[in-house]
Amino acid sequence: METLIIDIETYSSAPLNKCGVYKYAESSDFEILLFGYSVDFGEVRVIDIAQGEKIPEEIIDAIKSDSVIKWAHSASFERICLSRHLGLKTGEYLSPFSWRCSMVLSATLSLPLSLEGLGAVLNLNEQKMKEGRELIKYFSTPCLPTKRNNGRTRNLPAHDLDKWNLYKEYNKRDVEVELEIIKKLIKFSPPPFIWNEYIVDQEINDRGVLVDTELASKAILISDKAQDEITRRMSEITELENPNSVVQLKSYLESKGVIVETLGKKDVEKLLKECPEDLRELLELRLKASKSSVRKYQAMLNTACMDNRSRGMFQFGGASRTLRWSSKLIQLQNLARNNLSDIEGARNALKTLDYETLTLLYDDIPDLLSQLIRTSFIPKRGYKFIVADYSAIEARVLAWLSGETWVSEVFKKGGDIYSETATRMFGVPVSKHGENSHLRQRGKQATLACGYGGSIGALKAMGALEMGLKEEELEALVSSWREANPNIVKFWSEVEKAAKRAVKEKVTTYVNGLEFKCESGFLFIKLLSGRSLAYVKPRMGLNRFGSESITYEGVGAAKKWDRLETYGGKLVENIVQATSRDLLAHA
Repeated sequence: METLIIDIETYSSAPLNKCGVYKYAESSDFEILLFGYSVDFGEVRVIDIAQGEKIPEEIIDAIKSDSVIKWAHSASFERICLSRHLGLKTGEYLSPFSWRCSMVLSATLSLPLSLEGLGAVLNLNEQKMKEGRELIKYFSTPCLPTKRNNGRTRNLPAHDLDKWNLYKEYNKRDVEVELEIIKKLIKFSPPPFIWNEYIVDQEINDRGVLVDTELASKAILISDKAQDEITRRMSEITELENPNSVVQLKSYLESKGVIVETLGKKDVEKLLKECPEDLRELLELRLKASKSSVRKYQAMLNTACMDNRSRGMFQFGGASRTLRWSSKLIQLQNLARNNLSDIEGARNALKTLDYETLTLLYDDIPDLLSQLIRTSFIPKRGYKFIVADYSAIEARVLAWLSGETWVSEVFKKGGDIYSETATRMFGVPVSKHGENSHLRQRGKQATLACGYGGSIGALKAMGALEMGLKEEELEALVSSWREANPNIVKFWSEVEKAAKRAVKEKVTTYVNGLEFKCESGFLFIKLLSGRSLAYVKPRMGLNRFGSESITYEGVGAAKKWDRLETYGGKLVENIVQATSRDLLAHA
């Protein structure tokens, strides 16, 4: 046996979407119901564990062996659930060394990540059964007790044998779909180093991070009191039944002569700068009420396993094509910064003091809770966290790939890229805190917005107007940045020409070490790391300006599979972000 393709159906009363697979499989009532598998792409078999059948010993041995490759779609689910089934304890899991994930394989090719979407796009002979969602709800999650079901809280096979037999067919079909997907895509399998990174990713997810559950629990209690106090005060000011209602609050503001379309954080912050004095307190309260700190604290408690470690928070290749990581459950890639002068004192105060005493010490309780989120993740006793990050990584990679050597030299010498950019844009010396320092902000805005072909719209999206720039200045700012970075501008053009030629003429082209070629219905851009970016079913079309452009299939703005267009700057953005990601993964 060389290869084992696996799909399982399970039961647990724990809500998978809230707690993640590690805590889901830890539940006392967790069990595997069905085990579907294929050995070496042979006949698919289903083991009905729920009705007393057992997984054959040779299959158990293969699951435990590092010499047999196991494939599954979203393979961490199967691996963690089988770890529990085989009796491993919290913190102990089957080694990910010999596991491969067909969802990761799909991500490397920019294909849909779901089995259903993947089957449709690949036009497979076997398609995922539509009845699956209803069957999962019936057999794999708790049910509400009613008179009709005699008050039971769970549906067993005996309660509907016809549905159960259909569930077995569904399990078998999933394995058959996975088989077809792997057969079709295996020839495009990424370089071995990508699978090595996947293994490291799984080890990180298995290890998890220790959560200070005492702090998180107290933060939720304090937040509830703070929110009640904020709502009470907003009701006093507005006399609204529910001042947290966006519709009601918008109507109230309109009655005061303030017309708003939305009440998001940025909109309220903008309103605060120009609103009448009598509305200032209300809008400040609205800002406080909108802080999302408690949701993260609650997510920590939802995911924390028996050993108080939260696991499974990173999704390998969550951003398909570039393969950048995304975050699940707690969203670790977007944590509020803390600027408290005495973090340990604030932590102790939150744990030990009541709400009234805290309000005497801290003016803004929601802000305090937000700033302490990071500190809820703690190292185990005797250890420390070391926090590291790359500085301006995309700007460095873009300069290096395009041959914009002056930018690389600024970074090499430890200079300030925004001041140096402004110096070249405006022809006068600019320093961060000295001569012409007011121009540095313009250099920064242009650097952040213009690197991938962005123009006036990109500057606005980056907040140029909020930073004090005027609308009439923006076009000149874009032109000045492009004149200061001619090799980056040239790089956009060369990348676009190389990609177009590869699509139209089906020849292999090169730009600065990057390789462009069309093969088997994909446009591949091979990076210097050795892996490739993939664009599905590329062809030439016309953009909204009537010019020739490359189009390809992918997930559009409406989250649906659609035909999209791209251009030199966008291709460069993908290349730079993917290269930056590869550097991070390698480190």
